[in-house]
Amino acid sequence: MPTSSPLSGQLVTIFGGSGYFGNYVAQSLLARGARVRLASRKPEKGFALKPLANLGQLQCIPCDITRENHVEAALEGASHVVNLVGVFGGDLDAVMGEAPGTIARVAAAKGVRALVHVSAIGADAGSSAGYARAKAAGEARVLAGFPTATILRPSIVFGKDDNFLNLFGGMIEMLPVLPVFGPQVKLQLVCVDDVAEAVTVALEHPESHGGKTYELGGPEQLSMMEIHERIAAAQGRKRTFIAMPDGLSATFAALPLTPMSRDQWTLLKAGNVVADGALGLAELGITAKPLGLFLDKWMLRYRKHGRFGAANERAKAR
Repeated sequence: MPTSSPLSGQLVTIFGGSGYFGNYVAQSLLARGARVRLASRKPEKGFALKPLANLGQLQCIPCDITRENHVEAALEGASHVVNLVGVFGGDLDAVMGEAPGTIARVAAAKGVRALVHVSAIGADAGSSAGYARAKAAGEARVLAGFPTATILRPSIVFGKDDNFLNLFGGMIEMLPVLPVFGPQVKLQLVCVDDVAEAVTVALEHPESHGGKTYELGGPEQLSMMEIHERIAAAQGRKRTFIAMPDGLSATFAALPLTPMSRDQWTLLKAGNVVADGALGLAELGITAKPLGLFLDKWMLRYRKHGRFGAANERAKAR
């Protein structure tokens, strides 16, 4: 990390900054010496970051990005902007399609120097999934309002406290037999630290990265079945995984109150990997971290007897 950053002392507004991913982006910016303003519907979720900031370095404010006056207030005095807002429920078009355009337009009017908009791999105006269509519309409106914005499209983001590895980790801990949806679908999981670093690098150097789109994925492509098997192995558990037919999986996703929506199933079935020839982490100067670097350590909490169980297994191996 550089000893002096162009972001040092600058005010960066992060829309959606109090969420899981925003926590990592904020930490990366605070470490660069930036002043950070977290703008979200639930700003109190960002209070946990205060011990990491110097006096006056972190501000948490309420903001509804579908209301232009809220966006204007959040951008007052800001020199750099990040939009992280993404949802699977509610009015997708308003939140992910229209609001990013408002952010871009207001940011340009206020003379903001750099804008990073976090979209997603799979953003597609012609997709049957409303999520993918809304993400594509948001990208288009951002570039229309702020042509030098940087678009980042991460794959599924993994981290110690994510809702992906921990969802499957909890299920594998409890159930001896599990169904696997889309067992052969390929995913290119990307580390949350790498994506947060990508946001920061793009903000630091808009002269190099502005107006470009980057697809962010990890160093390997894994099938859903391989991911389940790796999680079970990291827990030290023997489990039976049943590959579910697509028709049955789609029916399950269409039912109410299930953990997977129809949009999520549609996106999963399409896979989630970096497109051939796309700019990626390497072009941002970042070396992608593999899942295997962390998985054994993160799955200790799901092992029988936790870390003590792991110690016993090593003793037996000797």
